[in-house]
Amino acid sequence: MTVTEPQSTGHQVGEKVVLEANGVTMRFGGLTAVDDVSMKVHEGEIVGLIGPNGAGKTTFFNCLTGMYIPTEGRVELNGQTLPPKPLKVVKAGMARTFQNIRLFANMTALENVMVGRYCRTSSMALTSILRGPKFRREEEATRVRAQELLDYVGLARSTELLARNMPYGDQRRLEIARALATDPQLLLLDEPTAGMNPKETEETMHLIRKIRDSGLAVVVIEHDMRFIFNLCDRVLCLVRGALLVEGTPGEVQSDHRVIEAYIGGDDEEESA
Repeated sequence: MTVTEPQSTGHQVGEKVVLEANGVTMRFGGLTAVDDVSMKVHEGEIVGLIGPNGAGKTTFFNCLTGMYIPTEGRVELNGQTLPPKPLKVVKAGMARTFQNIRLFANMTALENVMVGRYCRTSSMALTSILRGPKFRREEEATRVRAQELLDYVGLARSTELLARNMPYGDQRRLEIARALATDPQLLLLDEPTAGMNPKETEETMHLIRKIRDSGLAVVVIEHDMRFIFNLCDRVLCLVRGALLVEGTPGEVQSDHRVIEAYIGGDDEEESA
């Protein structure tokens, strides 16, 4: 599975551990979708999560973000155990995008990003209904911040476009902008380049590095091996829900177990 020679990012990863998952296991009846997976992510680090279809990558993401309650194990963000509730996970500082785009199709790009920002506002229901001074101040601040994030991801001219009318690659970037609106310390991206052409994929790589350089940690699920091995500081490979190998892009790419997981090994070697 020689995809390409991994390039050194030249980036210095921080010592602070942002995310620590310990022994995360997720069972659905008799099926073990995630089997005792542990992972650490440091400040300013890009970690790639790879594996064949059905390896448990998205299920693991769902356990990290509170969409699933793990059968076993725990997840900590900045040393604090995360409650298995998505809203509380987001408020704690972890945001994500999804494998299948989940935008509000009939809302503008600006409105989609503003939705992500509301977890950081404090107006109560009555204030919002009456549209009092505090609500108006927060609404304007939210609008300004949303526009800043659209500019940041390269969508400055798409402010008033309905999400459903935007090109596919722009919709992917809009999802990232909405996730950034929550002020995360850790960003989880589930197949951010799926369906993209080479130019869009390269632009996404630059955007993720830009996000990392701003101080955020990033975890990426992706099937594009060239993208992963040239982007990430460290890569983990899952197979059948379990962690097969972890290391630098070069180490993982050259590991025979990873090659066999993707293209299959010789029957005689496996039986031996």
